[in-house]
Amino acid sequence: MKTVSVPTKEQVSPENQVLFENLTKSIGRVPNLFAVYAHSKNALGTYLALANAKTSLRAKEKEVVNLIVSQVNGCEYCLAAHTAIAKSHGFTDEQILEIRRGSISFDVKFDALVKLAKSIAENKGHADQQLIDNFYAVGYDEGSLIDVVIVVGDKTITNYVYALTGVPIDFPAAPSI
Repeated sequence: MKTVSVPTKEQVSPENQVLFENLTKSIGRVPNLFAVYAHSKNALGTYLALANAKTSLRAKEKEVVNLIVSQVNGCEYCLAAHTAIAKSHGFTDEQILEIRRGSISFDVKFDALVKLAKSIAENKGHADQQLIDNFYAVGYDEGSLIDVVIVVGDKTITNYVYALTGVPIDFPAAPSI
């Protein structure tokens, strides 16, 4: 169900017009989901600050979390976007499918991360203690745990915006699993 239009640069506030220009310079366009945030004078800037904030997680680790949370939440938009982003970070098609299934055979550390992030998303923050222990056992620390929660929250926000708006997906569709 589509309830919100995708605004153009001319239809958003001057503050958001600047953000549209910055997005176009950095990634070549304004993805539809980001454009929808610009219906609010503040939401796009707030979201971009969160998404681009410093973290202890590497880009590939963030994509592991982004993919599994989007899978748990059934967000077709974010699955499409993060499949493309994950490929740009060097993940193969099969690795991306493993991530989305929530069990990774190609990297022990990513496996602990994906299982924990999946449990966090599925259980509204009440992750299985054994998964937390496994996360620490592969080299993550308490700061990493908090950073994972921030990425889960970031992705949950975008998943919910898509669920509420049905914004047209402007990335190649992610394969079914």
